[in-house]
Amino acid sequence: MDLDPDLAALRPLGGFFRLHVVGDPTRDPPRPLPTLAHVYEHRSSDVYGDPLTFRVRKVNRALRAPEERIGASVAQQGLAARLWSAALGCAALYGRIPDLDPRLLLWDPDGSAPDDLWLTEVRSLPGDAASVASAVLDGHLEPLSAALRARHPVAPGLLRGNAASALAATARQLELWAHAHDRPDAAARARDLTAELFAHPLLTDTGTRTRTAAGPAFRRRSCCLYYRVPGGGVCGDCCFTRPPRSSPNVPSG
Repeated sequence: MDLDPDLAALRPLGGFFRLHVVGDPTRDPPRPLPTLAHVYEHRSSDVYGDPLTFRVRKVNRALRAPEERIGASVAQQGLAARLWSAALGCAALYGRIPDLDPRLLLWDPDGSAPDDLWLTEVRSLPGDAASVASAVLDGHLEPLSAALRARHPVAPGLLRGNAASALAATARQLELWAHAHDRPDAAARARDLTAELFAHPLLTDTGTRTRTAAGPAFRRRSCCLYYRVPGGGVCGDCCFTRPPRSSPNVPSG
């Protein structure tokens, strides 16, 4: 099944999976937006001229976080979740993925969560694990990590852990949806693709995957720093079972 022009199969999966396509008058971008290629490559001392720094500071303000590296971590994980969701959702439902070249994706750094993404052109690619890894890990998460680390003291292992956590959450949500909507084919594809993706060198040592009666589960070997947000706790897949009392050497994966 090839991709349709507006990727309509993603819509029933919810906001994290939905990918807007430029040309839909009901969901066109609200203003001129940067491509993700521009975001990863851009450097500016002016926060308003740097979309990535603008986003990190927006997240930090929303969380009342005491350090910008927390906003950097949370912002990266949010964008990772959106990219994994669009790619894995298409691979499971269509057996194909759209070309997610950063030059084709528009992003709104001032948007709410989940991050709004617009694809300027739908180009069909194979939906195998190698293509998904190339599109998401190589095409986005590695250059995004490099751009964030050039601005903030965020450990690379922490960012890889965020990428793995986002993938595990995406896979779990997709499998649950597929079983609830009698799509065992989509559930099987999502499960097989996720297993192959976690064998990738960038993800293989990020945590432990298990399968429970409730579905797939994941325990990461790093922490996203959310516990350092006022009133924040540990996430369900965190390496910590309770928030540390002091400022530890946060595991980086």
